[in-house]
Amino acid sequence: MTINQISIFLENKYGKLSEILGLLAKEDIRIIAATVADTSEYGILRIIVSEPQRAYSLLKSNNVSANLTEVLAITTDSKSGSFASSLTNFTQAGLSIEYMYCVSMYGKSILILRTNNQDAAIDVIRKKNMEFIVESDLINL
Repeated sequence: MTINQISIFLENKYGKLSEILGLLAKEDIRIIAATVADTSEYGILRIIVSEPQRAYSLLKSNNVSANLTEVLAITTDSKSGSFASSLTNFTQAGLSIEYMYCVSMYGKSILILRTNNQDAAIDVIRKKNMEFIVESDLINL
């Protein structure tokens, strides 16, 4: 019920993001969703890609500081209030959202999130009959 996300530590230097994205492009690894959080000194690029294991190995072999982590991906429609409604289920279960980002297309949204307790979050998803994405679904996006 989880998908793999790659978190990449980036020095806040001109061209570093392009360099990383170029490595993935050369190997035809498709980026499905991405977010960057930064400070004046460094950034963290979080990406969902078409082939996470291969992308992770590629990055590591090029001395890129990267981690592979499991995150949840749930789907919702992209109507006003849909994100709030979905996240309320986690709040009511006493779960905190550590971070979240999304991608929307064709009237559907995919919320990618990490909580303070992934197992409890999976229980919420099941109990509330929320639709989730698994890694094999990413191929069709």
